[in-house]
Amino acid sequence: MKSKTLLVFIAVLSLTLFGCPPKENGAGGGDAGGEILVGEYGSMTGGEATFGQSTHNGIIMALDEINASGGVAGRKIKVLTEDDQSKQEEAANAVTKLISQNNVVAVLGEVASSNSLAAAPICQANKVPMITPSSTNPEVTKKGEYIFRVCFIDPYQGPMLAQFVRNDLKMTRAAILRDVKSDYSMGLSEFFKQRFLQLGGQIVADQSYSKGDSDFKAQLTALNAAKPQVIFVPGYYTEIGQIAIQARDLGMNQPFVGGDGWESPRLIEIGGKALEGSFYSNHYHADDPAPAVRSFVEKYRERFGDKPDSLAALGYDSMKVLAEAMKRAKKIEGPAIRDEIAKTNGFQGVTGTITLGEDRNPVNKKLVVLEIKNGQLALRATIDPGASTTSAPSTPISAVQGSGTTTGGPAPNSELQAPTSTVASPPAAGKQPTTTQPKQ
Repeated sequence: MKSKTLLVFIAVLSLTLFGCPPKENGAGGGDAGGEILVGEYGSMTGGEATFGQSTHNGIIMALDEINASGGVAGRKIKVLTEDDQSKQEEAANAVTKLISQNNVVAVLGEVASSNSLAAAPICQANKVPMITPSSTNPEVTKKGEYIFRVCFIDPYQGPMLAQFVRNDLKMTRAAILRDVKSDYSMGLSEFFKQRFLQLGGQIVADQSYSKGDSDFKAQLTALNAAKPQVIFVPGYYTEIGQIAIQARDLGMNQPFVGGDGWESPRLIEIGGKALEGSFYSNHYHADDPAPAVRSFVEKYRERFGDKPDSLAALGYDSMKVLAEAMKRAKKIEGPAIRDEIAKTNGFQGVTGTITLGEDRNPVNKKLVVLEIKNGQLALRATIDPGASTTSAPSTPISAVQGSGTTTGGPAPNSELQAPTSTVASPPAAGKQPTTTQPKQ
């Protein structure tokens, strides 16, 4: 994991090299006519390329719909995209260029939290609003009042996964394998660990690897010696498949559990049968029958020829949230846009209802747990902290096989609510997260 000192150094160096000017009336905004310039930075190439490509597709699809409907006050939006090559230092450079050279009025990106942490201070210093579609590390929005996100955060995701393992899978002995070069992986590991221990579980082993590694046999052998029932691996899809394959080669048959960093069309392509019976949390499921999801999936498949993953859906939602804020803003410039993004309340997105709290994180975003079953993704559970539970009995999560659809009534459990000390955006008063299981 890169230190915070290094991130600050990168940001300062970028500002020094490119000399970002104050953003009062940049060419991309102001009261003048012409196109409104918005920046996007992402991993279009490199180890996490599917993250950036999927997000970009979602952003562009939303952009075309917005412009076809008249844009913002009769002005079209133009998105300028920079490839950060899946690297922290390139993320800082990309955002510096978008602000200082292209005069964008807002920025969308990134997926990887480490990359967002490198770029956020630059946006903050120049009063350019930044919306990350899917960086879940809580530190990202703490970089300043100009930094937002439309996804849930790890202090929520981690405890929910711990509760799923403990209450649904009924497992008490877990091992952790984390990426020490990833802020996302390190943070999510700790949130999972804290809640799992609170629920009476044991962390029997804790091993690490580094992004880019290809041999995990030593770590897996050490984990297996501790006899865990489940292995928590909160990494990115780039390593998960190889980790699973090598584990099966060693005779290990424990299920793997991970976070939304697993989400990629290449996950099962890389891991194949080795990932059967494993689980990961996600922001939405493409087979959700909700009308908004069905419409999005159909339009995306028609345009790009593939089923959209959650990164595409979050990219789509982030562009829509930004455009709505611009429509409400008195001026098309950073501070005015920032103020309107902060007022986002009840926005109906593909990934659920988006209401931003005072910390600029969504409140009560739902989370789904997906199971890899017969080479496909099946919906195992939906955890919805925003759903009303007044008429539902208080029952624990039951272990139910997923069918790909969320049906039936809510089955809340008081243990499903993450501790207020670790959840930055807790459910509203009087509400608990609702977990629904697919019908057998």
